[in-house]
Amino acid sequence: MNESWNAFLEKAGARVENDRVECFSDIGEEAKAATESDIIADLSHFSVVRVTGDDAQGFLHNQFTNDVRRVSGEQSELNSYCTAKGRMLSVFRLFRLADGAYALRMPQEVSEGFLKKLRMFVLMSKVEIEDASDSLMRFGVSGPHVSDALQGLVGTIPDAVNGVVHAGDITIMRIPGPHPRFEIYGPEAEMARLWTGLAEVAKPVGHDAWALLDIHAAIPTVYEGTVEAFVPQMANMQLVEGVSFKKGCYPGQEIVARMQYLGNLKRRMYRAHIDTAERPFPGDALFSVHSKSGQGTGKVVDARPSPEGGYELLAVVQIDCAEADDVHLHEADGPKLSFLNLPYPVETKDAPQPS
Repeated sequence: MNESWNAFLEKAGARVENDRVECFSDIGEEAKAATESDIIADLSHFSVVRVTGDDAQGFLHNQFTNDVRRVSGEQSELNSYCTAKGRMLSVFRLFRLADGAYALRMPQEVSEGFLKKLRMFVLMSKVEIEDASDSLMRFGVSGPHVSDALQGLVGTIPDAVNGVVHAGDITIMRIPGPHPRFEIYGPEAEMARLWTGLAEVAKPVGHDAWALLDIHAAIPTVYEGTVEAFVPQMANMQLVEGVSFKKGCYPGQEIVARMQYLGNLKRRMYRAHIDTAERPFPGDALFSVHSKSGQGTGKVVDARPSPEGGYELLAVVQIDCAEADDVHLHEADGPKLSFLNLPYPVETKDAPQPS
């Protein structure tokens, strides 16, 4: 994390550990605020990869699951990077900065491996790839009133999800969430001014509260514990516009396409609540007596404290086990998952009804 930005946040009341803002106040209160009111959250726990050069668009288009040609100064997209076996190394949001450079936002813990892999394929392409995390500050805002507050400070905001606008050197991107939700990127001085203005109407929160909104939106994230764990369709990427089936080849494309067109998807991502004091982590195993798979019942994608107590989570689960509504964390006598509705329709049989 940028040292002076870290100092700015700590002065504002942030508790910073391991280069990320843990919280500003009680984590349960922050979770409640995230789901009901206006919040502002530092996003330094995400890395920002910057890609420039004459061949940048074509190079990125040939590497990722989504159609990079659709990304413009006004439009962002969810995207992913796969192995040759179609397993996701990273899920990221791809957009363009005010200077035209491509930017990829992903969890800090997977960015080093991502950069190493991507740079292997540059070869003779006119492309430059750098980690811009220390030079580009970033935070998010969400809530029923943040649109008016943000527009009052910058003049214009994106009207639709995935939309992008630029105000000078500031880039503002709208992303899915239960309320209007935006990510903002820019130079430190201007970002500090915006934070100060927005914090007058929005409650500062830590990374858990922000990630809870991704769980509510059922947007998957790949963390260190789930690198190469999922084919895109297992994490519902085709349902959140994170995969294009009309573009050309990319690593893993044959396997991803075969799963889509042969209809042999046996696992998908569910949203659930779990009543436990023990925090689940990405990659934690799930158990069901109904599973006959040698690969296990499923894995946790992400889990965050719920304002109702326990944890809300996303998990990739065998479809037949989820439909039997008998899935537990870790083992047979572990806490049971109570399935919740997804915010978008699915392509398979109906999900278990919420409890």
